[in-house]
Amino acid sequence: MSNDGNKKQFWKRNAAKVPGSIQHVYGAQHPPFDPLLHANLIKAGNKPPPAMPGKPKKATTFQEFESITSDAWDVGDDDDELLAMAAQNLNIEVVMETANKVIENHSKQQERQRTCAARSESPPFVVLSAYLCNPPPRLNLFILPTDAAGEHAGLHRQRSLPHRPPVIPLVARMADQNTSGTPAMTEREASRLDKFKQLLAGPNTDLEELRKLSWSGIPRQVRPITWKLLSGYIPANAERRESVLQRKRQEYFGFIQQYYDSRNDENHQDTYRQIHIDIPRMSPESLVLQPKVTEIFERILFIWAIRHPASGYVQGINDLVTPFFVVYVFEYIEEEVENFDVSSLQEETLRNIEADSFWCMSKLLDGIQDNYTFAQPGIQRKVKALEELVSRIDESVHLHMQQYEVEYLQFAFRWMNNLLMRELPLRCTIRLWDTYQAEPEGFSHFHLYVCAAFLVRWRKEILEERDFQGLMILLQNLPTMHWGNEEVSVLLAEAYRLKFAFADAPNHYKR
Repeated sequence: MSNDGNKKQFWKRNAAKVPGSIQHVYGAQHPPFDPLLHANLIKAGNKPPPAMPGKPKKATTFQEFESITSDAWDVGDDDDELLAMAAQNLNIEVVMETANKVIENHSKQQERQRTCAARSESPPFVVLSAYLCNPPPRLNLFILPTDAAGEHAGLHRQRSLPHRPPVIPLVARMADQNTSGTPAMTEREASRLDKFKQLLAGPNTDLEELRKLSWSGIPRQVRPITWKLLSGYIPANAERRESVLQRKRQEYFGFIQQYYDSRNDENHQDTYRQIHIDIPRMSPESLVLQPKVTEIFERILFIWAIRHPASGYVQGINDLVTPFFVVYVFEYIEEEVENFDVSSLQEETLRNIEADSFWCMSKLLDGIQDNYTFAQPGIQRKVKALEELVSRIDESVHLHMQQYEVEYLQFAFRWMNNLLMRELPLRCTIRLWDTYQAEPEGFSHFHLYVCAAFLVRWRKEILEERDFQGLMILLQNLPTMHWGNEEVSVLLAEAYRLKFAFADAPNHYKR
């Protein structure tokens, strides 16, 4: 940015309030980027600042490890073997041995895909990336019809494309589902579902085994009970579950009777008004704008805020209700939720879904509450840790951000505040949370590595942007609309690899 004293700067280099310090941050639901503060950067003809002199890269353990395992991670038969290691303490040699096996299988699969495409007697196919531009090095390629081929050259750098695959339903392409409108389960998927059912059928569920099995995705049919178990909402003992559920549901509606009428009191009306304003901004609109759903979300968020005065309600918390609500609705329906009228469910069913969503969201927030207390210190620390982590993972990306004075807080605040829910489709969030539920400190600790892997995933696109405005637009509108289960699994594998590589990193990575 310009050093002219008459022009405002987003961050003053000589001030104490830099990203990572404890300070109050506004706009939790949207990144703290004000174009008015950067008017000098978006004027026509404004030249980018001169390039910073490059620093010679130092050889690090991670870079050596990265060079060995730089290929894509497949989600195939080795998925269970690789991802079940999440709950175990393994040495680097074991991880690398498994990684090399996965990479070899992935390469063979890609070769088979290219051979099949070349020999196909149907209309020609072209192999393109998920968005017909900039094929990422660690993601499998998709095969799309020929009608997209003519657009490829002109769309090389375009982020919003007119020709896309068919719109993916809200929870389609998620692990191991066999409901109306989705493909029949493969033999492997059916086998995984049987493993879950056998584990859940016992008188006492082995939670450690359930975590290992859940790390690589949970079948839709058993996701509701699995999430409740992994959240600690219901006990492992099968005989006690029903009584615990009844007690917790009654306790929640006791809170409703005790507190909800106070929403219009002077002390609480601002909180309730903000909740009422934020809910219509949530996605998917087809779900949250249903009057019955809006009422449920307002009650859940208001009761949580009343019972947690240290933080109260903060923008961003509202998003964290949706995955639980959708998963627990699927316990009672087979249709896709975006086409379903929630009010058609029985009142008792809706009460159960509401109470279950409240308690599981509360359990999640208990582990990350410092993200939402005054000045949101948890987020401040995590953003600073992300900056340091990326500087070690990919120095080129880090220096590029510094060159154009993009502060991590300007885009990553939302990543931490909303747990990437604003960056990923809901179907991807639910798959991501399968692993977060299974991973020790998944929402508080592992999420940092997921964010680092997510940022580096877009390195090519980031390095192509040559000004502050372009970088901010890219980072706030990353093209993940058509992401599915496979892309999330690759992202998680990369994050898991980072976690191992930085197992001995400073303590602030582990907060």
